[in-house]
Amino acid sequence: TPGGAPKPPPPGRAGGRPARGRAVKPPIQEIFKRGDEVLVQVIKESIGTKGPTLSTYISIPGRYLVLMPGLNRVGVSRKIADEAQRRKLREIMNELNPPKGLGFIVRTAGLDRSKRDLAKDLAYLLRLWKVILRRIRKAKAPAPIYQESDMITRTIRDIFSADIDTIWIDEYHAFERAQEFLRVVMPKYVDRLKFYDEKVPLFHKYGLEDEIAKIQRRHVPLPEGGSIVIDQTEALVAIDVNSGNFRVEDDAERTAYEMNLRAAKEIARQLRLRDLGGVIVNDFIDMREEKHRRGVERALREAVKRDRARTKILRMSQFGIIEMTRQRIRPSLKRSVYEDCRHCSGAGVVKTAESMAIDVMRLLALAAHRQEIRRVNVCVCAAVATYLNNRKRREIARIEEESHMVIHIRHEDDAPAEHLQFDCFDAQNN
Repeated sequence: TPGGAPKPPPPGRAGGRPARGRAVKPPIQEIFKRGDEVLVQVIKESIGTKGPTLSTYISIPGRYLVLMPGLNRVGVSRKIADEAQRRKLREIMNELNPPKGLGFIVRTAGLDRSKRDLAKDLAYLLRLWKVILRRIRKAKAPAPIYQESDMITRTIRDIFSADIDTIWIDEYHAFERAQEFLRVVMPKYVDRLKFYDEKVPLFHKYGLEDEIAKIQRRHVPLPEGGSIVIDQTEALVAIDVNSGNFRVEDDAERTAYEMNLRAAKEIARQLRLRDLGGVIVNDFIDMREEKHRRGVERALREAVKRDRARTKILRMSQFGIIEMTRQRIRPSLKRSVYEDCRHCSGAGVVKTAESMAIDVMRLLALAAHRQEIRRVNVCVCAAVATYLNNRKRREIARIEEESHMVIHIRHEDDAPAEHLQFDCFDAQNN
């Protein structure tokens, strides 16, 4: 609805839920018609071959609140479990009297904040919504209306707290943007923002380069011994816990339990650092005692409480497996930093030179049975060409003699290991 706040679809339509059972999801063609103007928000970026996920339920996060146009009620984050605190926050929000037609959710960062703090964030979000409405009225669809703040501003908004003494930024334009944001949202903390202009690079001075390198490795060592190994695939993330040289007084059960408790905390940390989402399978060290298995479950649930992404954790199986899901909003760190290897296309393995040579010999044997083929050009990588010319020279010569066919083997130095180009020609070079 370009003229005002977007209205969510009615129950039983787009994303609505009936009183019981699963959500009713009719075809989108029944909800929207060609030519309709719809205000949507990207709630999940495109990942691999999957396109972005769009929603008509708009949500705009502030420091302590989330603005949700069309919701028309005040809510509190489900992560705030204490009912007395939830009731107090609702009372404060009702006293602030937000405009009709606009809903607000109090974020976990809003816990223990004063009425004044929440009022400032409310005013900031209302100003922002007015700007968005003006853009909607002027824009001609399709058009981008609003883009969330850059990474630095988001980090300050979501992570900064009174416990943080200093924020260093080494790029002046980014420093100015952050300064402007703090003046609006948290003016009393502006003096904690510092511009870094020393000769030693900022990340090197504080040892962050090593930490960045660590979160890109499969193998994550744990303090006092042991490790976890993280493998990311198209379908899921697999995490394996290894005890290594970690031991507790020759007690295998106690060793496994203590190791798994340490691993649970590190797994939660790595999920946040690497921005891993989707289905995650954790393979812990086997434990015989039920109380120990339940203890590891509790430790993992406790460790993910500070995670802003939604998580769901299942019970540990008898094989020591804990399956879980974590909300995936954007590509993981690995997907953002790396691209698939051009040699193996991301598989992690390539055929050996011997295996590729066998494939070539099969194709040559097939071509030899076609009387019209007089010449064959084979192009492979250097290692396969060397193998063919050395190990398969006699077989190739025999095929040439029996079929009266000329075979040329050549290579490209920078060709991938599985590169194979096989061209056949008749007497007229067709």
